[in-house]
Amino acid sequence: MVEKVITLENISLIDFLGVQNKNITEVASAFPKSKIVSRGNEIRIKGSTTEILKINDILNSLIEHYHKYGKVTEDNVQTYLAKEAEEKLPDEEEVLIYGTRGFTIKPKTINQQKLVYAVRENDLVFALGPAGTGKTYISVALAVKALKNKQVKKIIITRPAVEAGETLGFLPGDLKEKLDPYLRPIYDALFDMVPSEKLRYYMENNIIEIAPLAYMRGRTLNNAFILLDEAQNTTPMQIKMFLTRMGPNSKVIITGDTSQIDLPKKQKSGLIESIKILRPVKGIGFVELTGKDVVRHKIVKDIIAAYDDHEKKETENGNRSTR
Repeated sequence: MVEKVITLENISLIDFLGVQNKNITEVASAFPKSKIVSRGNEIRIKGSTTEILKINDILNSLIEHYHKYGKVTEDNVQTYLAKEAEEKLPDEEEVLIYGTRGFTIKPKTINQQKLVYAVRENDLVFALGPAGTGKTYISVALAVKALKNKQVKKIIITRPAVEAGETLGFLPGDLKEKLDPYLRPIYDALFDMVPSEKLRYYMENNIIEIAPLAYMRGRTLNNAFILLDEAQNTTPMQIKMFLTRMGPNSKVIITGDTSQIDLPKKQKSGLIESIKILRPVKGIGFVELTGKDVVRHKIVKDIIAAYDDHEKKETENGNRSTR
């Protein structure tokens, strides 16, 4: 481990570091193998020479930005991190897997890259963000990669059987037929990543298992890569049950979008509660994706931004009316 100290001179610490050093925390989360600590007007970096050089370049760019504009925001930090990431995202080592149609599957944004890093460093990771940010797709790719590399013996993908505006009991067919439409994004991702014949073999032999969350009760999931999708629709009891299923040599990713909860109004979201409870626990990774990570049609970013603005205005109006 190499150490470097950067001294901040003629700089307002709150305007450069952000509230509670949030800006430096953002930089540190992009380099989980290094240690970045801010004390007073000094920033200490410990890590490999290669990473220290990258972190040093980013911090120097932020210092230049501060001297030009008088302040550094979280968006500024993300911009400079993204510039650094653009150089490494196309690298061959960053390719997760090769898709069935010949294209490469790899992280396309800085936060998707953070998700990849977080899964490497932690056995349990929460990937949070709106629709279209690639959190589920990248998670499935990481699971397939682990299976292909024989790091795990099976993949288990599950989600709560809560649906957006539909009632499963009134839909035709057996349980699998009822659930398959809600699991379609996962099937689509798997078809992109695993040849159809091989995928059929994996699923017939339970090497890849896709099942509703209720089927996890009573099981211990060893030597597996487990993905809990749409976790915002779990109850506190369900997500606790799921988390305690984790066995030796297992990786778990929990994905969710806290802005799209389909539970009854009086029911708490298990995802929101678990985030509050587990944030202080070491060995658990948290990655937050935003509208900037949307990799669907470009208008989706604008749709998300418009809804976010609307919700903020509604909240502000509600606060005014209660005064």
